[in-house]
Amino acid sequence: MNDLFETLPFRPADILLPKDCEYSKWSVVACDQYTSQPEYWQRVEEYVGRAPSTLRLILPESCLEGPNVETDIMEINNTMSRYLRDGRFVEHPSALFYVERTLDNGKVRRGLMGMVDLEQYDYEPGSSAPIRATEGTVLSRIPPRVAVRKNAPVELPHVMLLVDDPDQTVIEPLSAQTGEMQVLYDFDLMERGGHIKGWELTEDQQAQVARALSALADPAKFNARYGTQDAAVMLFAVGDGNHSLATAKECYERQKRLTSPEHWANLPARYALVELDNLHDASLEFEPIHRLVFGAKPEELLSALVEYYPGARRGDGTGHKLAYVYGETQGVVSVPDPAAQLPVGTLQNFLDWYLARHKGVRVDYIHGEDVVRKLAAQPDTVGFLLPAMGKEELFPTVIRDGVLPRKTFSMGEAHDKRFYLEARKIRD
Repeated sequence: MNDLFETLPFRPADILLPKDCEYSKWSVVACDQYTSQPEYWQRVEEYVGRAPSTLRLILPESCLEGPNVETDIMEINNTMSRYLRDGRFVEHPSALFYVERTLDNGKVRRGLMGMVDLEQYDYEPGSSAPIRATEGTVLSRIPPRVAVRKNAPVELPHVMLLVDDPDQTVIEPLSAQTGEMQVLYDFDLMERGGHIKGWELTEDQQAQVARALSALADPAKFNARYGTQDAAVMLFAVGDGNHSLATAKECYERQKRLTSPEHWANLPARYALVELDNLHDASLEFEPIHRLVFGAKPEELLSALVEYYPGARRGDGTGHKLAYVYGETQGVVSVPDPAAQLPVGTLQNFLDWYLARHKGVRVDYIHGEDVVRKLAAQPDTVGFLLPAMGKEELFPTVIRDGVLPRKTFSMGEAHDKRFYLEARKIRD
């Protein structure tokens, strides 16, 4: 590893890439997408067929509570071991990859693949770690994900970290330097995923990245940038994959309890593979994450919402406006003088309260207004349409107030999410 990364939470990794396979069938979208659209995963299953694929190495979240989940997890781990044993992967030691993803809308998202030190990450609200969560971590969502990861020999990342780099000093300079790099892959992604191309950085380019990150991590410059005083440096915010990274942290903490401290630095589980992106990349658009409530009588739910907040009313008014849709009906609930900073916080506080008192009611988190409207046409289903958060609010809000309400924003539509492609060994 380049010594310049020694004090940084982000660094080169031993990255695995597949060989002798069709990349367009190998690479599938993040497992936490299309949870209420099983037909999506069925199409992927049919397209992949018997070809080598990350589809065999991940468990779509729609299957997390399925009747065969333990068998599914065992099969995933066996497939990982078989791929390793059969030489399915080629390892690129101590590497950083520069990635250009041409999205379905034609915009290009630039990223940097490497690993983060989980000792420098904390998902607790109010953390002072260099890497912080952006949303409240739902602890009940961690154990089933730990069950998938704890015995896995390989990790496949869909975590996207954000760096607040308005002057574009870390990632963007690499776009003009690809002629000096080795091309790693160049192919179309399935299901409106766009196109992806990746290169491996030279040692000099790695050093260039390290110097740029070190400058952003300078405490004096950090405090001047955010108008804070003696605040701990927050270098990265988790943009996508908050619960995935929290799961990696939990698995590492479990291994620490079984390992003497002098060996912690050498545990492969201490690190997690991620894609680093610049918050100011023009292709990064913050999309709202809407809510779908299943198993509830719409009018009963809406009446409970109005009663929950003093002064709330159906129709346009002051404060936060919570737009809803069910069947052919749509409208808005106005909540005056809200305690939460954002409308999503106002809605989520109520939904958490309501779900705790109504068994059989569940909430799903949906990307795309059209999907919400389609699914809200079902009986006993209500959709809530939320506004987007300005991405310039992200770092200052997390620095000052801690995490945002969970599922506040999404970086793009579901098909823009990170696709599994690279991998890394996490067990000796």
